[in-house]
Amino acid sequence: MATINIKPLADRVLAKRLDEAEEQKVGGIIIPDTAKEKPQEAEIVAVGPGGRRDDGERIPLEVKEGDKVLIGKYSGTEVKIEGEEYLIMREDDILAVVA
Repeated sequence: MATINIKPLADRVLAKRLDEAEEQKVGGIIIPDTAKEKPQEAEIVAVGPGGRRDDGERIPLEVKEGDKVLIGKYSGTEVKIEGEEYLIMREDDILAVVA
């Protein structure tokens, strides 16, 4: 994966959905991309510096670049950067880190 010059703000992360390894087929019929479900697994590409408490102290994020995470189907905002599709979302939208 190429280096991306984007730094999310506050408690946001930039993630890339991980495509399923095999094309989905049902009874020998290839399902078109528009009918496929979005993958719920993603890899964190970049992280923000963290949110702030009321007293101004920084709250560090629990995820880091390279983590594989589970996300909701419709989490985040989809953005296209250099021809690749990514998601920008708050850390709160991440459901779990895949070990």
